[in-house]
Amino acid sequence: MASPALHDDSDDDMDEFMERFKTQKYKNAFSESNWEEEFAKVPMFMKTAPEEIDPQTHPDLACLQSIIHDDSRTPEEHATSLKNEGNEYFKEKNYKKAIVSYTAGLKRNCSDQDVNTILLTNRAAAHFHLGNMRSALNDAVAAKKIKPDHLKALIRGAQCCMELRNFAEALQWCDVGLKAHPTDQKLQELRAAADKRKRAAERDARKAMAKEKKNRSEGEALLAAIKERGIKLLQPKKPPKRGSDSEDEDGGSAAAMADLVLDSLSSQEATGARVFLDEQGSLHWPVLFLYPEHQQSDFISAFCDGSCVMDHLAVMFGEELPPWDADRKYLPKNLQLFFEDQEKETLYQVDPQTPLLKVLQHNRCFVKAGTPSFIVLVKESSFCKQFLTAKKVQRL
Repeated sequence: MASPALHDDSDDDMDEFMERFKTQKYKNAFSESNWEEEFAKVPMFMKTAPEEIDPQTHPDLACLQSIIHDDSRTPEEHATSLKNEGNEYFKEKNYKKAIVSYTAGLKRNCSDQDVNTILLTNRAAAHFHLGNMRSALNDAVAAKKIKPDHLKALIRGAQCCMELRNFAEALQWCDVGLKAHPTDQKLQELRAAADKRKRAAERDARKAMAKEKKNRSEGEALLAAIKERGIKLLQPKKPPKRGSDSEDEDGGSAAAMADLVLDSLSSQEATGARVFLDEQGSLHWPVLFLYPEHQQSDFISAFCDGSCVMDHLAVMFGEELPPWDADRKYLPKNLQLFFEDQEKETLYQVDPQTPLLKVLQHNRCFVKAGTPSFIVLVKESSFCKQFLTAKKVQRL
């Protein structure tokens, strides 16, 4: 008889407990203002896990963490738990933490090769999303060694090779995969893409090789034409080797006069203009005209070596004079031209009617940085007289 009495008391207490909710609110219930915040503290409803799990702030998570890392469990159980943990991070796109979890799972050295393969392929996926293609490929290779026909490992290996632009190896991954999974659409698509890009890369390589060969042939013909004309290309002097004797004046000139190389033909102008050989066998040079009186310059990108300097002066100073020539002094008939021999500190006066080729063939004319340059002065002007006073001048 005692039991029914106790049972009745229990029911009465529960009824009384439930009746109280009709007249008063539960003190520990979520309020309308904080229910989302409180929900986020419950592990089941968390959208993201905290960086550090504090037992005081997150006792539920701390409890779950202690269960995951319980040393009494087998390596297989630990590895599986860490795999699941990594998967949760992966879903949140927190790939770095996912990699940490997968790595910790692999360090458990569990005997379940299926789990180890999944840990490797999942870590490969995380590395892939972070752009670590080499690491992702290494994990795919390791997974393939454990299970040669593992579909995800084969797909990931092919994808990594594609991103690394190793299309031939990507094809190998696809071919191995299609032997085990001949109807897999993803592998079929990857193989088609790898084959297409491999063919395109080979085509581009052939084009680049042909272009390089053509450029080399044209460069050799250009250098031969310059050498045949006796034109001298000047390169900047290299610093003497440590311990070597200093060179005399003639020796310095010889060192600066390097063998004809294409690097000597690179123009310093922003236009990037460069000497070239036309179909008729004429050289066209980028030429610089300097006007020290006004600190101005003109640049001709293609000056044929058979043309006279006067031909260009007549165009540059024809009917329309430059705006900086306020006194209108720079008329073709009033101009004097010089090239400078910097080593000898000498100016050589050039007849404007002389073809460019003849000027460049002078034994003291050196083409620097692939661009012949000339100083232009107004003869008999006060600036011209003052400028030439401090110079040694010779006529050609």
